[in-house]
Amino acid sequence: MNGDSGKRTAEEPDAEPVSESEETVFTWGAPPLKFGAGASDEIGFDMAQYGAKRVLVLTDPGVAALGIPQRVAENLGRYGIDAAVYEGVHVEPSDASLAAAVDHARESGPWDGFVAVGGGSAIDTAKAVNLLTSCGGELMDYVNKPIGGGVSPPHPLKPLVAVPTTAGTGAESTAMCVLDVLSMRVKTGISHWRLRPTLAVVDPLLTMTLPPEVTASAGMDIVCHALESYTAGWYADSARRRPEERVTYCGSNPVSDLWCEKALSLIAGSFRRAVRHGAEDVAARTDMIMAATFAGMGFGNSGVHIPHANAYPIAGMVKDYRPAGYPQGEPMVPHGQSVSLTAPEAFRFGFPSAPERHLRAAELLAPDQDRASDPAERLPRALVELMRDIGIPNGIAAVGYDESDVPDLVPGTMKQQRLLATCPRPVREEDVERILLNSLRNW
Repeated sequence: MNGDSGKRTAEEPDAEPVSESEETVFTWGAPPLKFGAGASDEIGFDMAQYGAKRVLVLTDPGVAALGIPQRVAENLGRYGIDAAVYEGVHVEPSDASLAAAVDHARESGPWDGFVAVGGGSAIDTAKAVNLLTSCGGELMDYVNKPIGGGVSPPHPLKPLVAVPTTAGTGAESTAMCVLDVLSMRVKTGISHWRLRPTLAVVDPLLTMTLPPEVTASAGMDIVCHALESYTAGWYADSARRRPEERVTYCGSNPVSDLWCEKALSLIAGSFRRAVRHGAEDVAARTDMIMAATFAGMGFGNSGVHIPHANAYPIAGMVKDYRPAGYPQGEPMVPHGQSVSLTAPEAFRFGFPSAPERHLRAAELLAPDQDRASDPAERLPRALVELMRDIGIPNGIAAVGYDESDVPDLVPGTMKQQRLLATCPRPVREEDVERILLNSLRNW
């Protein structure tokens, strides 16, 4: 046998070069996960492993009233960590509320780490606070283009432990935060892998007191995360990116698909039970918050598209709608409602791009559905039936919009190019207008 010197001979071909025009790389990431009943009782131990001595716990007034953040602070104290609680998180954060939280953290700091206790609002606020106290600058420097500067964090952030108390956003798994820019009346976000929490601590027992309306709204966010991620454009169908051009949302891919399929299966068996019997059904609550985390691991890498892009102006331009189960001090469309209101029509639009994926998603979400119907209608019909069963408003008209508002909503959607780029079909203004008009009432 001849030895191999490692050198190529003249007869041996070079390796096939990677095409400069076709993408061959996808990215996937998620934080370490600690999951299970009582997991939140170990946060002091967990944060101590990062050498933190002073930690700020961020939460909203509703969660603070339950005493959960105070228990977390006490647990931190048992491990020699000086902890303080900030209760000023705004449900559906705005640039103003994030700035207030950042100012508080800067004035009361420095902090070695942060713990977010609450829904996506608390976790997203903590991400912004961590970013701006670790890296400096102003909020709009980091907000995604074209609304903000799109600056990337120049170095790692402080440890952030995310403790969700709702089953919805999956923010404990993701590398982005969402906010309202009040002056523009639009939602947008900050997206970079450095924002991803250091550790996700998911304790199903913290979700047991969620009102049915909040359970329903938050749960629809899980549904849309999983469906939009699963039906996003396939990563390899995009043009090849240079390393410095890679974005958080890379398109559907083999790893994200696994998490989304599992999330949809969990939702199918537990969502209606969690809404109707959530106060006593621990198994349903466990499945729902597991689905939220799994869907976060999916969409946090592959991305979301039209329903989320539409949701931003729907929430940002709200008039007088005040949803049951939420603070009544000001009008709002909760995020989970806003993303679901146009989802049936959005998936009708997307069906021709990948029929087999839409059919598989419908099968997972509604396994008992009659398959004799029009294939393009199976996923929209599964969504509408689910939303009716759990009390989600019937279309954007139910949250205060009418046909005359649609031309004003379209530009807000079109600004979300970071999201629309993930759609498997090109999305034009006239497409968005038709989707919104057909979503005044869902059918």
